[in-house]
Amino acid sequence: MKKLLLIRHAEAEGYTEQGDFARPLSGRGKSDTEKLAKKLKDLQLLPQEIVSSPALRTTTTATKIIEELGLNAPKFNQAVYEASERTLLNVINHFPNSVDFMALVGHNPGISYLLLNLTGKVRDVPPCAAIMVVFEDADSWHEVGHESGVITYYTSPLHTN
Repeated sequence: MKKLLLIRHAEAEGYTEQGDFARPLSGRGKSDTEKLAKKLKDLQLLPQEIVSSPALRTTTTATKIIEELGLNAPKFNQAVYEASERTLLNVINHFPNSVDFMALVGHNPGISYLLLNLTGKVRDVPPCAAIMVVFEDADSWHEVGHESGVITYYTSPLHTN
């Protein structure tokens, strides 16, 4: 069984002179990330590895989460930045099979479309949302694909659990 925690980066500031890639988290984004990390810790949702887009807002979101959870540093993958669901699925299919619980920190609309592809379910994925998808029949990340997963946990700053 494989488990995937999909996380959309927290709320970012508006566009900067440095461009979209360098947008930092807003004050609310920092606060929401801290709250999310505490929820994940309380529920013991502790991924073995985290893969993140290298954009500033995603790296900051991933870093704050790993600091709270006491996890290893995230791995940054350029392909996750502005990725389609097909690209994100390709990234997932190449996760190491020795790891059963991964997290992916990325951007919309890719995360929303990926969630729909993996589960057949439409969910609101606002900034700092986290969704656990379980693939009960998958022994390999290569087996993860269209409607092979089930949502087992969902949280966002807009929805309380």
